[in-house]
Amino acid sequence: MKKNSLSVVLATYNEEENLPVCLDSVKGLADEIIVVDGSSEDKTAEIAKKYGAKVKITTNKANFHINKQMAIDMAVCDWILQLDADERVSEEQKKEIKEILNKNLGEFAGYWMPRKNWFLGRFLMKGGQYPDYTLRLYRNGKGRLLQKDVHEQAVVEGEAGYLKNALQHYPYKDFSHYIKKWNRYNVFFANQIKEELKNKNSLQKFLYGTGYLVIKPSHWFLTTYIRHKGLMDSWEGFVFSFFSALRFPVSYLNYLFGKNV
Repeated sequence: MKKNSLSVVLATYNEEENLPVCLDSVKGLADEIIVVDGSSEDKTAEIAKKYGAKVKITTNKANFHINKQMAIDMAVCDWILQLDADERVSEEQKKEIKEILNKNLGEFAGYWMPRKNWFLGRFLMKGGQYPDYTLRLYRNGKGRLLQKDVHEQAVVEGEAGYLKNALQHYPYKDFSHYIKKWNRYNVFFANQIKEELKNKNSLQKFLYGTGYLVIKPSHWFLTTYIRHKGLMDSWEGFVFSFFSALRFPVSYLNYLFGKNV
């Protein structure tokens, strides 16, 4: 029985530190590697080519899911595994994916996988941060990104199953790196707010602003830190819940004062 082939696809921008570890984690798993790079200013594209990847250079877009979809569209293998450069496939997860590929016929069009998120020295296991299911593995032609939001999930045509082993995610080198990404996302969300409010009247805008300045951040913090027990992740859990909640008023203030919007 011939095993199914696998394309590992990524969109990158200035990922020379993360990319080698990511690509090392899929050795023996990927039949092809595709990297769509947003004109990195470091050696990202050069490193990708050393790993035998097919590399496409394009612009670095605010919604990086556009570049991810470009990579998906370039894939030619039976299955697609979409990764970010700051993610790692564990040996246990690699074995599980190989078992799926070895099945000539499968009942699922795609698979959700749990993900562990590393934050300031530990994996966050509470606060709604685990299992943090993400849809990353799907049959070629059956899955795609809608490219509307930076936190959207892929959609698949057909039923999706679930992997048992977790993808490992290392998104921040340190707190300053976290704040840099946090600010970038907030500017993106401010643009979304601008789009949502452009045809609203004054009362609707007032209610919307009240939600973003008071209701949403309060609800988010209480939900993640108390209800979902983020407090069990020690001080890192508090910091994550606090800044996750703070993104709502900060994004709204960015919109209100026109910061990069």
